[in-house]
Amino acid sequence: MDKFHAGDLSARDTLVRHNLRLIVYIAKKYTNYPDKDELISVGTIGLIKAINTYKGDKSTTLATYASRCIENEILMAMRSYKKRQNDLSLYDEIGTDKDGNQLQIIDMLSVDEDTVYKKTEDAVTRQGIKKLLDRHLTEREKILIDMRYGLSGDEPKSQQITANALGISRSYVSRLEKAVLQKLRTAIKDENLEF
Repeated sequence: MDKFHAGDLSARDTLVRHNLRLIVYIAKKYTNYPDKDELISVGTIGLIKAINTYKGDKSTTLATYASRCIENEILMAMRSYKKRQNDLSLYDEIGTDKDGNQLQIIDMLSVDEDTVYKKTEDAVTRQGIKKLLDRHLTEREKILIDMRYGLSGDEPKSQQITANALGISRSYVSRLEKAVLQKLRTAIKDENLEF
């Protein structure tokens, strides 16, 4: 052990080769992990870390120190595996179609590109409109416009329903709506905006 010096790669490789059985022995204890080869790979990383950090002047042997390092690496891999266990992948199988072909989650989510662009464009437009409303309208005017045109994603409401919700007459909703729309047209023109 005293012949090993940090940076001596051939000595480290020799130590790794001679201690591979230790990794396999420790990895065999973890029967609930699905991929034994992965555990051996992770254990090898632990062994290399042990060899690189081992100090011979301590009362612990390399095998004892390496066992702890290997086990720590394997336990970290196990924790990570448990965290990932409930994760879904778009390629997880969910059944078969009428012809017996495997169906994956991604098969159920197929969307054409135009729909994605349209939804993104609509969201950006709604954001721009909301900013414009925040800058130029009172709270009551924003509520009125939101209800009448469904800017929050709700169905547009009739003048009567809007009037009832705001506690004003339907004719006042009509006049207020016209005034607010004119206010917005002026603001859009002044800010050189396009929607």
